[in-house]
Amino acid sequence: MRPVTRRAVLGGLLATPLLAACAGFDTSGAAAPGTVGFLSTQFTPVEERQRYERVLRSRLAVPVAYNPVEGGVFTTTITSQAKARNVRTALIGGLYNDLAPLADAFDDVSGLLHELGGAGYPDQILKLTTLGGSTQKFVPWMQATYIVAVNKQALQWLPPGADVRELTYDQYLAWARAAQAATGRPAFGIPAGPKGLYYRFVQGYLLPSFTGGQVTTFRSPDAEAAWTYMAQLWAATAPASTNYEYMQEPLARGEVLVAWDHVARLVGATKEKPDDWLMVPAPRGPKGRGYMLILAGTALPKGGLERGAAEQVIRGLADPATAVETLRQNAFFPVTSAKLPADLPGGIAGEATAVTAQAASKDAILALPPVGLGTRDAQVAQVFRDSFRAICLDRKPVRPVLDAQAGRLQALLADAKVPCWSPDPAAPVCAVA
Repeated sequence: MRPVTRRAVLGGLLATPLLAACAGFDTSGAAAPGTVGFLSTQFTPVEERQRYERVLRSRLAVPVAYNPVEGGVFTTTITSQAKARNVRTALIGGLYNDLAPLADAFDDVSGLLHELGGAGYPDQILKLTTLGGSTQKFVPWMQATYIVAVNKQALQWLPPGADVRELTYDQYLAWARAAQAATGRPAFGIPAGPKGLYYRFVQGYLLPSFTGGQVTTFRSPDAEAAWTYMAQLWAATAPASTNYEYMQEPLARGEVLVAWDHVARLVGATKEKPDDWLMVPAPRGPKGRGYMLILAGTALPKGGLERGAAEQVIRGLADPATAVETLRQNAFFPVTSAKLPADLPGGIAGEATAVTAQAASKDAILALPPVGLGTRDAQVAQVFRDSFRAICLDRKPVRPVLDAQAGRLQALLADAKVPCWSPDPAAPVCAVA
């Protein structure tokens, strides 16, 4: 793979793989002496965690106790330890939006990033490492996004002349309707279950593609058009989607043939018959192809334990072989210029092609998950969930729903007083227009 810009899939730095052993930890993120306690928000499902622990054991030169926790526990642990000046962790790992509210608890890592300069971190991602401040506070770790998985059976119902890798939202809707008409039931799905990530589709894909923004344009005429479209798409979507949390399972069972989801929640569908599947970019709308970048980084807590060993772990995570093995095991992509091998499993190889094409689109609109909201993040997510429920499930008129939900969203933002995040224009305090 060629070196990438901010609009491509990326990779690692050289290090020597030595056997490492995971050690015990407690819920505070503490580990046995000589072991790096790695507190993280990533890979919390048991199988994902176990696979990642195997990656750490096989690739790193120091023992690591990997402790994945939910976001609330993560934030509380770091803030309480910092306040008490009793830091019991060595290494912190989380998404950009997990780390941003905690920036004051992290040490400057600019020296380490300078040392890793040959890894090929893209400039746009390096700019994010300051977490809105003046010094660099995290080292890029890995990245992910969301794409569309397609069972090749569904290709027969594509609109005439449509390219499955270059679809517009209008073509996507026409395709869903044609598949429904041909099969007698909806063949498209979306993860709209209680723990599904369907609200990210609205935040990072639908609204940016139709409005160019996520928050400032929340109740604009363009947003009204976007939600009107969403209601039409839902009418051609499998009703059982309200039970789906990971789309790879209903895809693998044949309950749906086409679905949008997180790359890590799609790849399992392809394991049995990889040749039956295509992974393709999300559609584009009137403003361009909106897509959400899920960027993870590692940080060093002020006063953290095992500092030398923790820095050694970061160097090991930047190694191309470590990054590629993480991709193989848990479908999170490298975030440097590492070359991806030709022998990736079929589903992951397909995802790599789709992720690259999506990010490299000339009209790509990069969106981030909400940043800096802390405990309010779940409340903001609920605004998008409730908008979906009212418009798509309860079939309420779009305009009154947007006006009501915009009031809720604005109240949360006014309380949080945080800057806007991409793709909304930079502003000291983000607000609904």
